[in-house]
Amino acid sequence: MQKLSGKTIFVTGATSGFGKAFAEKFIAEGAKVIASGRREERLQELQKQLGDNLHVITLDVRNKTQIANAIKNLPEKFSEIDILINNAGLALGLEKPSYSSFVDWEQMIDTNIKGACACVYELLPQMIQRNNGHIVNIGSVAGKYPYPGGNVYGATKAFIRQFSLNLRADLLGKNIRVTNIEPGMVETEFSIVRFHGNENKAKDIYQGMQPLSAQDIAESVLFAITCPAHVNINSIELMPTQQAFSPFAVHRE
Repeated sequence: MQKLSGKTIFVTGATSGFGKAFAEKFIAEGAKVIASGRREERLQELQKQLGDNLHVITLDVRNKTQIANAIKNLPEKFSEIDILINNAGLALGLEKPSYSSFVDWEQMIDTNIKGACACVYELLPQMIQRNNGHIVNIGSVAGKYPYPGGNVYGATKAFIRQFSLNLRADLLGKNIRVTNIEPGMVETEFSIVRFHGNENKAKDIYQGMQPLSAQDIAESVLFAITCPAHVNINSIELMPTQQAFSPFAVHRE
């Protein structure tokens, strides 16, 4: 297994949930971490918690110019990025398309798809130049298995899945690894965001079962990025033991 000591890892969406767990885990393993997110006060708290091996950047991945400027102006200590964790993303709503908000659809597309693409686009050239790197995209089982209300969110994660596979094809021979992590039910702020701040509705999703935690996902990412250099983990799909698959739905007259 590879060590993370000396590696520099760029994590998007690091103000809570997966991203925060990634920053904590990677720094504990000896890496330097660039943590980005929209909520500056949370990033400052993370900075105080994790110390000098953490560099924080307030940005919105929907703004490609912000991403480009942030990467261009990194301190020398953090300037050579070995691993990108494309984590920033969200689900909004669980309604059928006819009752959904188009504004929500746009935000999911702009964040989950365009934001991930922008980060890859800005960081890939330096990885290719050094002939080394690793891109980890955080997808979802929603990108593989449809469910009612998942419409645009699931479609964005299906994009991430195919984007990851196509990057693997295009980067053959460049010594750059690409991994797609596809979690099932995980209890973070994800459902609170999905239901626009309704904490009771969010808690109901996990009632009576034990979901995965952000730390579980961090462990799966750690496994992928510390595998020997000749090993590429194409994808990891993980669910809680209490989550599985359902029969096909059938509408009967």
